[in-house]
Amino acid sequence: MELNGKFAWTVTVGEKGQIVIPKQAREVFNIKPGDTLILLGDEKRGIAIPPKSALNNFSHIVFEKEDN
Repeated sequence: MELNGKFAWTVTVGEKGQIVIPKQAREVFNIKPGDTLILLGDEKRGIAIPPKSALNNFSHIVFEKEDN
């Protein structure tokens, strides 16, 4: 489902706890085999799976501000 740049997909968790990222999601977010993703969880808000680059960008912002 897509609504103004917002997306929703369903995935099934396999016996080993693995999920498959839907093809459309991989295409929209340019996820390739071998890419590293981060799994963030909040018991109240749910799970988010941003790319590793999102953490890298956040780290740079945090550490740049500490140096000032």
